[in-house]
Amino acid sequence: MASLIEIKKLRKQFGPFVAVDDVSFNVERGEVLGFLGPNGAGKSTTMKMVTGFLTPNGGTAIVSGHDIAKEPMKAKEKIGYLPEGAPAYPDMTPHSFLRFIAEIRGFRGADRDRRVDEVVSKVSLESHLYVPIESLSKGYKRRVGLAQAILHDPEVLIMDEPTDGLDPNQKFHVRKLIKDMAPNKATILSTHILEEVEAVCTRAIIIAAGRVIADGTPQELAARSPSHNAVSLRISREGGAQFREKLEKIPGVKRVEVNENGEGGSIALRLFPERGRTILKDVSKLAFDQRVEIDEIHEDRGRLDEVFRELTHEATVKAGREN
Repeated sequence: MASLIEIKKLRKQFGPFVAVDDVSFNVERGEVLGFLGPNGAGKSTTMKMVTGFLTPNGGTAIVSGHDIAKEPMKAKEKIGYLPEGAPAYPDMTPHSFLRFIAEIRGFRGADRDRRVDEVVSKVSLESHLYVPIESLSKGYKRRVGLAQAILHDPEVLIMDEPTDGLDPNQKFHVRKLIKDMAPNKATILSTHILEEVEAVCTRAIIIAAGRVIADGTPQELAARSPSHNAVSLRISREGGAQFREKLEKIPGVKRVEVNENGEGGSIALRLFPERGRTILKDVSKLAFDQRVEIDEIHEDRGRLDEVFRELTHEATVKAGREN
């Protein structure tokens, strides 16, 4: 697979503040990359440099084989960009704005009209096509922004919070659209919604204090969570204390948490394994051998929010010490 986006040692400094510090990564055709980080981490600044809106102080980005600094027009022809806030001309209607964008992209006549009709259908804008953009809701403004980004069917799609302001049904529709388009594109999706990363992205990067601190699939990152492979179960309160003692002796069990306020006189237990261990089968076998009736049991896949908090906190503290 070919890398349609190559980001090489990007750096951006505003006075003494370093917003992006030596960031490098590639995105291949067919990948949907979730670009994660706390506010002020450097996500939007990185995307603005990749799309040519900001000039880096160091490094570069190569888009579809074109260096954004040396061949900006050729690179931008390949990019569809939905920036933060989805800016558009407020006095135009979605229809006139999208026709305008199509003409800027070089489409004329029937080809222009066909392109506009296609994206209007894809983002479900028909009912608000002739309403001034300034009077649209935040969600519909976002749809207009997404429509202009995909109008020319770009190889590279870069989106900053694409579902911001959308209701649950609209979010589902946009996420499905992104997944449907993904095989033929390299996509970068910046978001604060970790659920969106798990639902849409094939890979995720976490950035903090201007630096990349993690890179992997959502499943690989979630596996770094303390709750990865943790086992939760609910049993009868009777005999619960003795069973807990036996659970603590299972090889690979790091600790056991107890919630005495379980429903209907039951006890809720949560067992955390040592990193890399799987304990579900051993817990189930122990319950069977001890004739303990389990009302409910499940294994945790890990939580991306835990990994995000832990890694970004460590990176922020480290950056503070260095400064």
